[in-house]
Amino acid sequence: MTPLLAYPHDTMAPERRWDAPWTLAETPAALGTVAPVPAPALRCVRLHTGAATAGHDLATRRSVARSLALLLGCPFEDGTPAAEGDRSYLVPTETLIGFEAAARLGVRGPDDLFGGIVPHAFVATKVITHPLVAAHAAAPAGWSARFSERVRGVVLPGFAVFSAADARRALRRLLADGAVRVKSPDGVGGGGQSVVGDATPFETLLSTIDPAQLARDGLVLERNLSRVQTCSVGQVRVGPFCASYVGVQGLVPDHAGREVYGGSRLRVVRGDFDALLRRPLARTDRLAVEQALVYHAAACEEYGVVASRANYDIAQGLDESGRWRSGVLEQSWRIGGASGAEVAALFAFQADPALESVTASTHEVYAEHPVPPPGAQVHFDDTDPQAGRLLKYAQLDTDAQP
Repeated sequence: MTPLLAYPHDTMAPERRWDAPWTLAETPAALGTVAPVPAPALRCVRLHTGAATAGHDLATRRSVARSLALLLGCPFEDGTPAAEGDRSYLVPTETLIGFEAAARLGVRGPDDLFGGIVPHAFVATKVITHPLVAAHAAAPAGWSARFSERVRGVVLPGFAVFSAADARRALRRLLADGAVRVKSPDGVGGGGQSVVGDATPFETLLSTIDPAQLARDGLVLERNLSRVQTCSVGQVRVGPFCASYVGVQGLVPDHAGREVYGGSRLRVVRGDFDALLRRPLARTDRLAVEQALVYHAAACEEYGVVASRANYDIAQGLDESGRWRSGVLEQSWRIGGASGAEVAALFAFQADPALESVTASTHEVYAEHPVPPPGAQVHFDDTDPQAGRLLKYAQLDTDAQP
């Protein structure tokens, strides 16, 4: 088993602001362009909405889906396919659950959608990242112990639990080495999380969770880190285009002063993950990519995940002993917060076949009178009932040239 990579504090890379510019180093060998793949003509790009998506998230994903329609050169429509054989390119707002259900929507493979398909609902959540606390512990049907074993060396110490008894056992084991982060399996943007240092607050939290919900959805207990930087590693395949990236996420204050997801800054290359790894990368970035690839391969092979858009969050920071650690937190096989930047990069590659690398970013601005920078692609500029006044945009950054 490959151990979790850890480095002493004095070897930690200097902190980098999430929105600070990168300097992209030149490489002598050209990576080559992605050859167009012939495919039947698409009738339209269609947004397929899930019940969990609303407000600014839904509006943003609709805007990104419209951009995908422009990229593919076909009309945009909302709603489910009109009939079998519709030849729609589907953009689901959530990961599709079940291959038969996906086929009924006209999705039979990664060329038919921007996102992914998983066999069970729990596979689309962060609960799969960690193993069970014991071989006999409660787990949903379809749980893969082989997946947990394969990714153990590239994730932080932690457990997935599906009963109160297993949750208490997992907490005791993890508290021996410091504070524990407790996470809802489907929380987004850092939501649904709390840090506990002893059993008392955990029992209070546990008492608020319905046992049936816990048995169905699970709960994640994970080693807590400080001074955390969250990296993003991903790949998108749309029509003839393929792009892969590594980047960093940032936090901004919302209208209540809480730190929330504020955007991602991505270094995007034309081609697959091998093309990304051929570029000169900082050690911490290269480690994030390598860890994400282990997770990605295990998900595809052990759970049969099919995805044209894959994104992995990797936490890098200090544990309570002062050691620097890096581990995959979760996956996203659906349109997400970084997708505006992903699509902006694809447009750049479409416009310039010789372009091999670009820096693209998304930004979320909580302000009463936000003004987007010149040339930005605005995906939301309005007042959300929950979040308040919010501007969301993507842009290509001209400060760094490939």
